[in-house]
Formats: sequence, structure tokens, C-alpha cells
Amino acid sequence: MKTIGMLGGMSWESTATYYQMLNEYVKQHLGGLHSAKIILHSVDFAEIEKLQHTGDWDETAAILSKAANAIQASGADCLVICTNTMHKVAAQIVKEIDIPLIHIADATAEKLLENNVTKVGLLGTAFTMEQDFYKGRLSETYAIDVVTPNKEQRQQVHNIIYNELCRGVISDSSRRIYLEIIDSLVREGAQGVILGCTEISLLIKPEHTQAHLYDTTEIHALKAVEFALRNH
Repeated sequence: MKTIGMLGGMSWESTATYYQMLNEYVKQHLGGLHSAKIILHSVDFAEIEKLQHTGDWDETAAILSKAANAIQASGADCLVICTNTMHKVAAQIVKEIDIPLIHIADATAEKLLENNVTKVGLLGTAFTMEQDFYKGRLSETYAIDVVTPNKEQRQQVHNIIYNELCRGVISDSSRRIYLEIIDSLVREGAQGVILGCTEISLLIKPEHTQAHLYDTTEIHALKAVEFALRNH
């Protein structure tokens, strides 16, 4: 079994979900007392969040590249960045390490194509929904049409992520807002909706909507376990 390197803490709530999923999927595959081999480096999200909102992405890249190097030096065989938004600096991180990066957007796109989805809704932070590093990768590399909420809805989604979900707050009123937005994306022709922030799956579950949800945390964790157990 290969060792999975987790670059987490953004936020720790979703990183805890990653850790649980990785271990559960390894146990499902191998049985018995098997668990995942993991090296986890968890950053202080307050430092990252401040840099995100001031637009200092180069400094976030420097912090995360240093952490990725520490993960590699500790013996990890691959790297998983446990957040959608910080894949904005994935290219800078890749330049600083020798182990492969399992990219969350690639894993998600492969799942969408497996399900013959060519038009998908995207929820996430404003950075993920509005900038090109994520939805551009889906459209340009995989020819998937990406639909995002309107400006007011994007702000609602973003605020709930940072003010509630990243703080472990789960609210029925916020769930209703998200479900209304999901319905609007489906009306625009989305065949499914990407939960493109690793915290959203804490709030929205498949039983809450008839829309086909793509939980990026689950998809990413499964892809990492596939890598770890290849040729096992």
C-alpha cells in the first residue's frame, strides 16, 4: 500500500472527513484491521483565509509548497490537497515536489464523464465559482459545460461556507438557501451539481434533493485510495 500525503486544515472540519473516508475506503477494499497509510500536514486556516481575501495567492502557494515538501520528505507517495479552492495554486505546488498530485478537478471530471454528464452546476467559494482555475479546467480539458449561480447567490454560497461551514455550524436555513440555488442550476439545464467546496457535503446530503450531487471530498478520497492500492 502506498502512503497518501494529506495537505489539510482548510478547514479542519473537511480534513477530518477526508481522513475518515480514506480509512473507510481502505478498510472496504482490504478488510480486517486495515487502514490507510497517511501523512497529514494541517495548516492554520486563519492565515490562509486572510491571504485568500487579500488576493495574496503567491504567499498561499509558498506556505502550501513548504507543507507539501514536508509531506514528501516524510515519505508520502502522492499528494492530496484537501480543499477545492487552494487548487488555484496547484501548479505552483507541483513545481516544488516530485511526487504526483491527485487533482480534485480531474477526479471530479472523470466521474462526471463516467456518468455521461456534459453540463454541470458548480457550488463553491466565490474564488472557485468565479475564477478559471477550476471551471476552466473542466471546460477546456474535459469539454464539460459549467453553470454557476448568479452573483447574489454566489455571495450567499460563499458567506455560508466561511461564516458557518468552516466553523462547524450547520443551519437548516442555510440548507434551504443552498437547495433553492441547486434547483435553479437544474432549471438551467445542469445534469448534476458539483459540491465544489469540501465543506458543502457537511450541509447538503443526497437525501435533501433529487438533483444528482457530486461530492468532491468523496470523489477525491476514492481517487487517492485507488492510487494507494494500485497493484496491491
